[in-house]
Amino acid sequence: MNKLVINHREMTRLVAKLAREISLSNWKPDYIVGLTRGGLIPAVMLSHYLNIPLHTLNVSLRDGDSRESNLWMAEDALGYPVYEDKNYKNILIVDDINDQGTTINWIMNDWKSSCLPDDPCWDEVWNSNVKFAVLVDNMSSNCNVKMDYVGTEINKAENNVWVDFPWEDWWAK
Repeated sequence: MNKLVINHREMTRLVAKLAREISLSNWKPDYIVGLTRGGLIPAVMLSHYLNIPLHTLNVSLRDGDSRESNLWMAEDALGYPVYEDKNYKNILIVDDINDQGTTINWIMNDWKSSCLPDDPCWDEVWNSNVKFAVLVDNMSSNCNVKMDYVGTEINKAENNVWVDFPWEDWWAK
């Protein structure tokens, strides 16, 4: 398997690219959600740069299947309980990589199942008031939505590459 090493300088460049794309999009999140482990560092950097509050969500499926369900984020996404007034929040979910799509798909399913699961408005939430930013997007991912903001793209169907981020094994580098 090939390895794509993203050093600290490259990671900073990718976060700056995300910040630029978000700023140019004229869409502003009410808060940023950093996914634990890999999404925390880029989420904190975006939060500081864009001056937007940060919350965390523990969805670490690779590391022991750890999952945190936050009903209040689902309610913010859908605009519940003041649903009639479209009182939803704009939420930016940040992760280091959309690899197979498992993490994002889990969040979407969890939020929908925990807050008015039969409401047809859930189809309008994703890529609208809930957007996704990743440093690396695997174009052959099985994610149910597209990433809104992408630092760089890979295609694991064509080149099976392991992405090595600066916070992984930093003591051995």
